[in-house]
Amino acid sequence: MSAPEFKAVFRCSASCPGDHSIWQPLYNCPTCGDLLQVVHDMDALRRLGPTAWMRLFEGRYKHTAWPYGSGVWGKKEWVCPEIRNDNIVSMDEGGTNLFWAERYGRELGVEDLWVKMCGNSHTGSFKDLGMTVLVSVVKQMMADGSPIRAVACASTGDTSAALAAYAAWAGIPAIVILPRGLVTPAQLVQPLSNGAKVLAVDTDFDGCMKIVQRLAREEGVYLANSMNSLRLEGQKTISIEIVQQFDWQVPDWVIIPGGNLGNVSALGAGFDMMFDLGLINKRPRIVVAQAEAANPLYRAFRNNWTFEPITAGPTLASAIRIGNPVSIRKAIATLQRYDGLVEQASETELADAAARADLTGMFNCPHTGVALAVLEKLVARGDIRSSDRVVVISTATGLKFTEFKIAYHTADAGVANRRYANPPIELPNDYDAVRRAIDAAAGTSQVAR
Repeated sequence: MSAPEFKAVFRCSASCPGDHSIWQPLYNCPTCGDLLQVVHDMDALRRLGPTAWMRLFEGRYKHTAWPYGSGVWGKKEWVCPEIRNDNIVSMDEGGTNLFWAERYGRELGVEDLWVKMCGNSHTGSFKDLGMTVLVSVVKQMMADGSPIRAVACASTGDTSAALAAYAAWAGIPAIVILPRGLVTPAQLVQPLSNGAKVLAVDTDFDGCMKIVQRLAREEGVYLANSMNSLRLEGQKTISIEIVQQFDWQVPDWVIIPGGNLGNVSALGAGFDMMFDLGLINKRPRIVVAQAEAANPLYRAFRNNWTFEPITAGPTLASAIRIGNPVSIRKAIATLQRYDGLVEQASETELADAAARADLTGMFNCPHTGVALAVLEKLVARGDIRSSDRVVVISTATGLKFTEFKIAYHTADAGVANRRYANPPIELPNDYDAVRRAIDAAAGTSQVAR
């Protein structure tokens, strides 16, 4: 399908009048300073009915015709319709497994439980979905003469990996600003390997964010964090893909870890678009899961949505250690629209939940552990019923957080009791010792402990 008839623009998320071109470095409303959002020409999109959109998306899904086999660019008309295909920077992002967590769900008393494995992506996290859109737009802007010097982000790990990889593919300089000592080695090595200029700064994520925003204002670099709403256009395809994988049926609940909170409004934007264009006739309830040590949205939820920034404390869920999320207003608006909830998880709860689910075949990052711990709480108190269809968003692969996994099973991870720890048994080179260890372990169920 040719897409020149479709169009997208920036508009103020606080409803100031005026449209702004997405083909310029603009992140905040020129009138009020609030964040922008991407708005599509819905009247034009409605000219193709819901059945035709479903048929089009199904026909493209995971095929190799460039660029439509991508889970993002298969929805190009809903994402960035005016981009030229030769400027698209794609590494087959999206199309990730919707894992039926049958055994884990049965233990919890939820038969229809699914985990959306967004970490099964090129750089190992859902950030690829947004970065393919942002870097593609930058590539076209530069091809059309924009004087952008580089693309830059502040990051706790996953954003930097996605930016570095996509920028390397496109041949665009990338700058990554990380909080020194707060990123796992696996996350640090990704942007280093892809040739980004990596700056490890003695501050936290919020401090890094202030620096990169100033660079964007004063130094001609393009901002790649989720306050740039182009990122959210790619990330909203998570919602569309989930519904597509359920044969265009909507789950009852979606639980997502929240840090800088761009993913929350992106999730809602995808469901909104499907609802407004008639592909679905209901919306799910959205739950945001936060670490107890970094819980500004949870505090706002408990205080009638009154937000105050905090200084986030140490947490195993390092990628969501954010005390002043830039997308807070968008997130709150989404949750209010979706009858949403916010819940928190302690360090012990998130680590145990990740380990418990691992014992049913998963390999969870700590952030997914936060979401799983919140799931367990909502089931235990009856908010989620046994008959509900529930989707948990797994934001990254556990392979990026092997130190977290090793410490849980073999050492003091700062987690009391470690209910599901499974340390290796060290033995001499003696057959009888091996046999005795096997006999001692016979019949023991890690999950039942």
